[in-house]
Amino acid sequence: MPERTDHWSADRYEANARFVSDLGAGVLEWLAPQAGEHILDLGCGDGALTERLVAAGAEVVGSDFSADMVAGAVARGIDARVMDGHALDFDQQFDAVFSNAALHWMTDPDAVIAGVARSLRPNGRFVAEFGGHGNVAAIRVALSSVIERLTGQVNAPGDIWYFPSCAEHSARLERAGFTVDRIAPIPRPTPIPSDMAGWLETLAAPVLASVPEALRAQVRDEAAALLHPALCDSDGNWTADYMRIRFEARLG
Repeated sequence: MPERTDHWSADRYEANARFVSDLGAGVLEWLAPQAGEHILDLGCGDGALTERLVAAGAEVVGSDFSADMVAGAVARGIDARVMDGHALDFDQQFDAVFSNAALHWMTDPDAVIAGVARSLRPNGRFVAEFGGHGNVAAIRVALSSVIERLTGQVNAPGDIWYFPSCAEHSARLERAGFTVDRIAPIPRPTPIPSDMAGWLETLAAPVLASVPEALRAQVRDEAAALLHPALCDSDGNWTADYMRIRFEARLG
């Protein structure tokens, strides 16, 4: 697994990516949090969706790799901690582990799933939604093409994201002792509130960080120009080509 670096900014996320937590209603319904349950929000970000778990009466701990995002969650009054999702150190503390739009940033999924299993009480559930096979495919191709032409670097997004099929992820869960109650692909072409440059700066920040700083703005702008015919309509509205996976699994 490549070394992880924190490229996240809570302010930039609020400006360009608030839609990510806003679209978490579906997976939250699958979780159906109950009053008094102990729930870990894995990859809680700035806590906007975590607040809804708290409002349901659950006892919630949030964890995120980004110190800036955790600071945003703490400012909302959430018990949030800086923690690498690959190295969770909880021991049977939770009735459920919840995650929205975060697992695809954790590129050793078996380590993540093992940590979730350790964190759950017997018969605990793991409910999540994240990027699946084909997620932001056009965006990844554009970035890869521009970076290869400018730097010679091949397959630039590399191991930054984990976008599996439902079958692949189900098999990983089952090998770790989970029973998959349901799993589904969620095609979700998603309007983005800013423009493609803002999306790339926020949600492809690790990709941009992989090229020399002097070239980052050029990579961003040329990738956005390549994507314009496919993802921007005649009124200037951008849509990201999202494909999600949503699942509910139970330990044991």
